[in-house]
Amino acid sequence: MGFGLGGMAINRNHVVSFLLGAALPTLLLFVLASDRVGEQLAAMSSSWGSSDHGSSAHLQQPQQEKFPGLPELLPKVAMEDRTVIITSVNEAWARPGSLLDLFRESFKNGEGIAHLLDHVLVVAVDPAGFARCKAVHPHCYLLEVKTMNLSSAKRFMTKEYLELVWTKLSLQQRVLELGYNFLFADCDMVWLRDPFRHIALYADMSTSSDDFSAARAPLDNPLNTGFYYMKATSRSVEMLRYWQAARQRFPNYHDQAVFSRIKHELVAKLQARIEPLDTLYFGGFCEYHDDLGKACTMHADCCIGLDTKVHDLSDIAADWKNYTSLSPEERKKGGFKWTYPTRCRKSIGWRKPVHP
Repeated sequence: MGFGLGGMAINRNHVVSFLLGAALPTLLLFVLASDRVGEQLAAMSSSWGSSDHGSSAHLQQPQQEKFPGLPELLPKVAMEDRTVIITSVNEAWARPGSLLDLFRESFKNGEGIAHLLDHVLVVAVDPAGFARCKAVHPHCYLLEVKTMNLSSAKRFMTKEYLELVWTKLSLQQRVLELGYNFLFADCDMVWLRDPFRHIALYADMSTSSDDFSAARAPLDNPLNTGFYYMKATSRSVEMLRYWQAARQRFPNYHDQAVFSRIKHELVAKLQARIEPLDTLYFGGFCEYHDDLGKACTMHADCCIGLDTKVHDLSDIAADWKNYTSLSPEERKKGGFKWTYPTRCRKSIGWRKPVHP
């Protein structure tokens, strides 16, 4: 039986369906609104339950960037393939005539690498180093180590030195997390040619060696983390996390010594691909070759003391200028050698590496 409405007969079931259809959207809005109100009340209740009713400390805040300004800076420095070259300095290394000047000048005097200087991020670990960097270089980042003063030249293996070399790793991890590859290079180094032509880009990490022999298994070469390339992958991020965590297992060791002790673990546990770099292209005072036609970088490793590094690296820079001033015909004659790094090698009692 129907109800009369405006002369029309409407079935009772239709009326019920109509009323329910109209009520459901209203009910849904009420439930959603109640849910939001409940959330707001819970937040307010939490705030009221504190001793400081005017504080917003209990409200959830956006996670703060660990390295403020870094995400905005990296796009300005990176190459088209999102690769950044990173070096680090303190006030002593950045002062006029010191290592930063030698480092920067080497790009300008190298063969076809002046443009790479635009992709170098100089990380300063103290305000004075940062100020000096800003005066001479377009891309600088201040990474303050507030636990101690790192502005002066720190002797090898002092507490301050250890803090300096470990500080860089957390920033490098963040660079990878932001999706940028990086090539880290110690500032006590001169660049001669494009190193990327000799870096195994398929590896998770390619790193220099104190001395290199192809006859060894790759990881049996004594790796030197003063120069290494890493791709931005989840595995490379995990490598840096593992590396930093291992510091607790090896107290009073610097980053390279810890890496040497865990490199096989990185391969076994993370399936990391680590490749050593040949000293024919990436030489250092631990081992180099007198083949100036192939050298890409020269590192003042196996050397203790800032003044000692500056002196012997300056000789290398002068040798390079003399070599590049020669005509192609004169270069082909060969016989050109690097100036022997007497002071550096004497500083550590260096002995010639023994190869298999």
